[in-house]
Amino acid sequence: MASRMTAYLIRRAIMLMVTLLVSSFVVFTGLSIAPGNPLATLAGGRSLPPESIQVLVERYNLDEPFFIRYAMWLGNAVQGDLGLSITLRQDVSDLIASRAGTTIALIIYATVIVLVVGVAFGLLAALRPGLVDSLVVIATAVVVAVPPFVAAIALIGIFAVGLGWFPALGGGSGFWDGIRHLTLPAFALAAAAAATVARVTRTSVRRQLHLEHVQTAVSRGIPYATVVRRHALRNAAIPISTLAGMTVASMIALSAVVERAFGLNGLGAYLVSAALSKDFAVVQGISLVLVTAFVLVNTLVDVGATMLDPRFQLGRRS
Repeated sequence: MASRMTAYLIRRAIMLMVTLLVSSFVVFTGLSIAPGNPLATLAGGRSLPPESIQVLVERYNLDEPFFIRYAMWLGNAVQGDLGLSITLRQDVSDLIASRAGTTIALIIYATVIVLVVGVAFGLLAALRPGLVDSLVVIATAVVVAVPPFVAAIALIGIFAVGLGWFPALGGGSGFWDGIRHLTLPAFALAAAAAATVARVTRTSVRRQLHLEHVQTAVSRGIPYATVVRRHALRNAAIPISTLAGMTVASMIALSAVVERAFGLNGLGAYLVSAALSKDFAVVQGISLVLVTAFVLVNTLVDVGATMLDPRFQLGRRS
């Protein structure tokens, strides 16, 4: 089993590297397929003096063939050099680093909400058939259909403008003030994902509760809470964790909408503003970072599912 697990991890690492390589190629190719020549794209349609044009040519190796440029760009990206912002005249890596903290904090906060709220309500519905179960099913069906930008507008209207409990804009200063400012954005980002996790938790736990080994444990007099925790919830952890991981990966892309709605200075909001200002180097750099994060999260989800139950992947391949 240990050798097969090692072989599986090696295969996943190779797949990860190939996926990242293909993703980087797609991101870089966007510069070449954009309307006009790459220099005009990097300049954002602006008229630049000759010395600035020469800087761009040297910076992005525009006098080299396409694949040579890609190899040089990838080599620089691996070293943390993602180019130069034509709008702010700063390194893209520094601009991304100054905004990444907000996006990371938002996604972590939203992930906690997804796991706690989703699993709690799903478990409640699975253990309380009848009225409670029906209410959870109806509520999750409604919430899962609400897009993040609609949830953001509703939360701002109710809890920021109406009740005044939370601020509507900005990221705050300091830890606790930052948590307070990120509460509404995190709930807007996590609402649909938490509802989906709740529905999957309900179905998975209820299925486990009807299995023979669980019924046997109950008949032997083992406390019901222990049976639920050790047998039902533990065996249902694979589909729950897999779905939770996939929703976290999707939140990386959806964060742009929420950040714009709440005026947060994160990567998603900066990606939108950079696209509007035609700062292609920034768009390229942020896209590469977000795609890399998405691929890494999905890989960790697959590896985590295999760690929970090696039969899930290893047995299927054998």
